[in-house]
Amino acid sequence: MSEVLKKDIHTLLHGDFPAEEIKGKRFLVTGATGLVGSLFVKTLLQGNRELGLDCIVVAVVRNPDKAKDIFADYLDDEKLSFVVCDLATDSIKTEETIDYIVHAAAVTISKDMVTYPVDNIMISVLGTRNVLEFAREHAVKSVVYLSSMEVYGQLFVTDHKIKEDELGYIDLAAARSCYPEGKRMCECLCNAYATQYGVNVMSARLAQTFGPGILKNENRVFAQFAKSAISGTDIVLHTKGESEGNYVYTMDAICAIAVLLLRGEKGQAYNVSNVESHMTIAEMGEMVATKVAGGRIKLVFDIPEDADKLGYAPTTKMHLDNSKMCALGWTPRVSLQQTYERLIAYMCEA
Repeated sequence: MSEVLKKDIHTLLHGDFPAEEIKGKRFLVTGATGLVGSLFVKTLLQGNRELGLDCIVVAVVRNPDKAKDIFADYLDDEKLSFVVCDLATDSIKTEETIDYIVHAAAVTISKDMVTYPVDNIMISVLGTRNVLEFAREHAVKSVVYLSSMEVYGQLFVTDHKIKEDELGYIDLAAARSCYPEGKRMCECLCNAYATQYGVNVMSARLAQTFGPGILKNENRVFAQFAKSAISGTDIVLHTKGESEGNYVYTMDAICAIAVLLLRGEKGQAYNVSNVESHMTIAEMGEMVATKVAGGRIKLVFDIPEDADKLGYAPTTKMHLDNSKMCALGWTPRVSLQQTYERLIAYMCEA
């Protein structure tokens, strides 16, 4: 494992992570080859090694070869097992008794959202129903569904931070709306299962989450900015960069998910964001160019005429309030500049 990532996980395990409360528990993690899912799995497995947590981890994956690559350091770990299935069509089969579920499976590639919107919706809704049915049938203690800040749509609110009960406009005619509307539907489904069947499920509305551990093929804007800082090439934006970004560091997000599993309220949604890490995309590009890259590069704009066909999210202006999450005892620790510095160290090491 990367030394940067190992240090990151070590710091979390010996810091805010509720390690004592999860000793001996059994976890099922969907989307286990994605960024957040893979880091949650690795944190638990490292916790076994460093703290003797004795946690069982069942990782639900679609691509076993990708899983073997991502978890190469743990393939001989008897506490880790894989379930290979397509959540949209296959049921989850495991002989383990599961205490907690982290449902992290999702389509996150913008181009796929506009190219395969039907697939996106069906994978989201049917996959979430599959997970919730498993939780109901096996009396799972709690489930955290990884939602997104995109459920808020377009709000254009500038006079206060956005709380969980404020939702804005989503254009249902836009193909890319399959993602935020799918997340809304999944949250609704989670709450329906909580009401009708008593499933203890809550939704984590993650802000943009990144840091060490990002996958090799990651190409979202934060990875592109980091790559520009590493290579010494200018940061190029293909939009005006006016959307206000809400961000949270990977390990802070992992801690929040663990806290929610233990202390979240059934049927509730929680913003997982760092209120101090809030700025427009353009401002973030400028920060990376001047502070992280030390002024060796600059921010430039190259906006194509057909930008609306490339799957970019619509311009949004909102600042997420995280007080509901913090009331559970969670505190984000890592700033946006520190996030980039650690991410770049990780990328250079890899």
